Amino acid sequence: MSTARLRNRYFDELSANPRLMWMGQNTNHIAAHPAVEEAMIASIRAQEFNAYAPPLGFEALRAGIVEDLGTPGAEALVTEGGVNALAMVCRAYCRPGTTFVTTDPTWKWPCLFATQMGAQVIEIPIYDPAVNYRLTPEALKANVDERTAIIYLVDPNNPLGIRYTREEIEAFAAIARDCGAILVHDCTYRDFADGHTPALHASPEGAIVSLSFSKWLGLAGLRIGALVAAPALLDECAARATSVLGASVIAQRAAQAGLRVKSEWMETVRRIDRANKAKIRDAALAIEGLAVPVYPSHGNFLVIETQAAGIRPEALVEAARRKDVMIRQGTYHTARFGDRFIKVSTSVPEAWADRFVELLPSLVAEARTLNDVPPLF
Repeated sequence: MSTARLRNRYFDELSANPRLMWMGQNTNHIAAHPAVEEAMIASIRAQEFNAYAPPLGFEALRAGIVEDLGTPGAEALVTEGGVNALAMVCRAYCRPGTTFVTTDPTWKWPCLFATQMGAQVIEIPIYDPAVNYRLTPEALKANVDERTAIIYLVDPNNPLGIRYTREEIEAFAAIARDCGAILVHDCTYRDFADGHTPALHASPEGAIVSLSFSKWLGLAGLRIGALVAAPALLDECAARATSVLGASVIAQRAAQAGLRVKSEWMETVRRIDRANKAKIRDAALAIEGLAVPVYPSHGNFLVIETQAAGIRPEALVEAARRKDVMIRQGTYHTARFGDRFIKVSTSVPEAWADRFVELLPSLVAEARTLNDVPPLF
């Protein structure tokens, strides 16, 4: 059976489990804000789904995204999820003979899209306490040249949860300008971070920001995201779009409603998320051999290292699955460092986090007995 079919069956089985606690995909499972639910229901009742949406997105949503990001002069292009936005950027700028420079760990799919377009992917290792688990301007400068088409920065980093400072973002933007590259700032998790600086603030004409409504607003299954950039760069990306008939009408109405209640909503979400992180960290540190290398995390997730406990991450993931908990093995994020850790999502109901904390000692014990777990997706 093909890898694609195996992967699909794996996730289909997870989706078919009504008891499953999704704690591995950084999705938000906290109960939706009533205004967002009402917006979706109103859209369905009005049968708005019978018609296509505008190709760049509803104008009110486009304006709301730019205002929320605080980037006047830029424009937004609404996409079918953040992954579609990043695929569009890679199609626009990656070619044979160019390089796509990112970190390791990073988010894996843009690396695939760059490779599909013929670019060479360069991953700069950052899973190292010596660099505080972050990209340094010096390391970036050493890995770019006139061939560099894209510098891709996930900030906060998925899975590590580090967040770059304004000074670091300004330094990365200057390096991108010097080598003629586009700085692509993946801000999927910015709403969980303190003091986040979008790259458009440092480089209004040379940066592209990608956004998602999957994480902070909990719309993963509705597939809605966006690119934000100067009009000239946005036009270059739009010329490579495949979603020429627009993103989901219902998803866009939900996103519009979400932006209107965002300050109220995220106060609740972040309070729950922070409490979940604290209890999961404490539970992990109470078990000999487990470690939490980055805390606090500026994303809605935590990395838990398993190496010193003598546990394969895949074994712990499988032990959790058997107890109706989905967590993620490190190899999903990085081949080089994936044998070191699992990742646990924290924007979930408090009862889920409590259950994970309760189960963790027994999951670790069971994982030590699982020696034949195949590669996971």
